Amino acid sequence: MIAHQKAILIIIISLLWFGAEAQKRNSIWCFGDSAGIDFNGGIPSPINTSLDTRGSCVSIADTNGQLLFYANTRAATAGQTTGLVWNRNHQLMLNGDSIAGDGWYDEMIIIPNPADDSLYYLFSIGIVIPFGLEYSIIDMRGDGTLGGIIQKNFQLQTFKMVDCLTAIKHGNGRDWWLIFRESPVFPGTDNNSWYSYLITPSGISNVTLQNVGTLNSTNAGSLCFNPSGNKICFVNTISMIEIYDFDRCTGTISNPVNIEPEVMVLPYPYYWSCAFSPNGQYLYVSGSTTPSTLWQFDTWAANIDSTKTLLWQVSYPPYTAGALKLAPDNKIYMSCAWSDSVGNFNYPYPDSAFYLENMNLGVINSPDAAGMACDFQPWSFYLDGKRTYWGLPNNPDYELGAVTGNICDSLTGIKNNEQIIKNELFVYYNSPWQKAFINAKGLKGRNVKMSAYDLLGNVIYTEERKLSSQYFTKDLNMAAFAKGMYIVNLVTEKERLVKKFIKD
Repeated sequence: MIAHQKAILIIIISLLWFGAEAQKRNSIWCFGDSAGIDFNGGIPSPINTSLDTRGSCVSIADTNGQLLFYANTRAATAGQTTGLVWNRNHQLMLNGDSIAGDGWYDEMIIIPNPADDSLYYLFSIGIVIPFGLEYSIIDMRGDGTLGGIIQKNFQLQTFKMVDCLTAIKHGNGRDWWLIFRESPVFPGTDNNSWYSYLITPSGISNVTLQNVGTLNSTNAGSLCFNPSGNKICFVNTISMIEIYDFDRCTGTISNPVNIEPEVMVLPYPYYWSCAFSPNGQYLYVSGSTTPSTLWQFDTWAANIDSTKTLLWQVSYPPYTAGALKLAPDNKIYMSCAWSDSVGNFNYPYPDSAFYLENMNLGVINSPDAAGMACDFQPWSFYLDGKRTYWGLPNNPDYELGAVTGNICDSLTGIKNNEQIIKNELFVYYNSPWQKAFINAKGLKGRNVKMSAYDLLGNVIYTEERKLSSQYFTKDLNMAAFAKGMYIVNLVTEKERLVKKFIKD
């Protein structure tokens, strides 16, 4: 009997240990105005960061829970490359400025490269500025293991997008699905378009388009997966709430269930964000308007819309409720921004704006419980004197495992560190930023010389550098040069690559 009890105890301890270890990559959150949370050690504690962002932010730790790097975009800098990447010492990462980003809320995401434990993709989307979908690559071997950007703003798509970039592990537990939606605001056509890339050790695959569900008519939305990854929810600011099935093996989105349709007349409910409970039964949705609200839905019910339960509302100040996110401690946190009684919520905050709403996060302490038993406590997690806006880290579930019992849980293909990269040179010119983003990969040699010429053969820029990897990146400021065609020439001891681009 005693031996049996000891065996059960060992199993329980093992499960608890595994659960604690399974969330390490998501254990550091960085957001808002210098705010952050460390979930290591079981009890979350506030930390200081270098951020200054009202919304989009991402962060990733290593498998031991130690911060690797984080990134953000900034508002009120229209027409600029607003993104910044910060290293674990809270300093700007080597080459970590001028990352694509508008200054919205869910426009960035970090995905580990399945082929190399030291490489990470940083994807970003354009919601208003028409740069589409771009990515940069971070190499953690750079700058003495503090990391450095080795590819910057490589363009994959050109159309504007809904503010709801997300990602989830493939069913094999190694690869990734990157998911995004086309903006219907420009050119003003509602759509139900879903796009995805598959990211494997071989690289980023061709884009896939699916048309599923109700037509969406706004560029302000949010996506969330349930913890098992087989359900995805889309909410937008004009009232749509819709849940779909998701197949992690094929990337297929199907079986839409519309919980609430869009409201085409004011006042909009401004559904801002969503999060599933740890067991996947309950869906939480925040509304950022007057009144600001928090709702719960039972997704296991036959009629989900009939289970809508108001957990909290506040009429003043307006527009306070923001992002919802399930944390490693299995609680859901809600970010709130401060605004005055007439709705002024300009970014950045005045130096004097330290209030209950922006110095604390709300917490759903028991999200698997129905109704008020979920124990939502507004403004209950103190950020140690730092401030939050509407955003929380747009981090995917880095530790989601394989889909068991399915053919796609068997890993095949290229093993780590065997990625074969073809040598290529890419040049993308962005008109609003007046910058040419120059990226090369698969380079051979130890030294490289990059030169840019106009059509008359005049050298407008040249530089030489040592190659520490097979990547090269340069963001070339073209503000002082006339419109027209230019040529980029990249030369190593073993090869020469040439690419044209047009400044319009």
